[in-house]
Amino acid sequence: MKKNYNIFIISFLAFILIPKAAYGMHIMEGFLPPKWCILWAVLCIPFIIKGFISIKKKIDENPKGKMLIAMAGAYAFVLSALKIPSVTGSCSHPTGVGLGAVIFGPYVASVLGLIVLIFQALLLAHGGITTLGANTFSMGVVGPLVTYGLYKFLRKIKVSSPVSIFISTMLGDLATYVTTSIQLSIAFPDKTGGITASLVKFMSIFAVTQIPLAISEGILTVVVFNVLYKYNRDEVIEFSMNKMEENCNE
Repeated sequence: MKKNYNIFIISFLAFILIPKAAYGMHIMEGFLPPKWCILWAVLCIPFIIKGFISIKKKIDENPKGKMLIAMAGAYAFVLSALKIPSVTGSCSHPTGVGLGAVIFGPYVASVLGLIVLIFQALLLAHGGITTLGANTFSMGVVGPLVTYGLYKFLRKIKVSSPVSIFISTMLGDLATYVTTSIQLSIAFPDKTGGITASLVKFMSIFAVTQIPLAISEGILTVVVFNVLYKYNRDEVIEFSMNKMEENCNE
């Protein structure tokens, strides 16, 4: 088990240490007007507070959860750091927070998203500190909530765990980009068409590349979840938002 953990961690570190160009879809530093930076940051606060409380409770109940939470955070960091140029001149990337939302629920994933975005802003020039609230709201709040809600619903109606994980993480990824497009269109409405025209423009920037990326993230999250489940069955079952993961390979 320790050997597999080491291989998994080394693989993540290898991805992290590979030099990458500092392009990204997150709203860049200084791009949003101050009032919108403040608004989105304030909206994130309740989710982050609840997330820290949830993490403390889970770790107090089972200290072994630290490793699993760290793995979910590393997964989010690696995936969201993989930027792919868009045909429209921008870039897209997976979000990676779906795994944390599936295992721990949306609020823990919110904290993981915040931490990932801070490191990316400071180390990779991806996103920014002034726009941290907006980026956290899209990737760390909306994405995990959509993933959590869909996964819980699909499992409730007896959809298999792999299919549920795939659909929920894929649509959670897309929800993040829709949210960012809404944030940008509200802050920068089109002069003639208003917010609606601006929303269409911003969403079209990422649509071509983000749909296949979302599908890829859904598939990869199923694979990673199954690996974690295979070697950490008890912890995954204990920390999952419901106990249906016991049948994830059936």
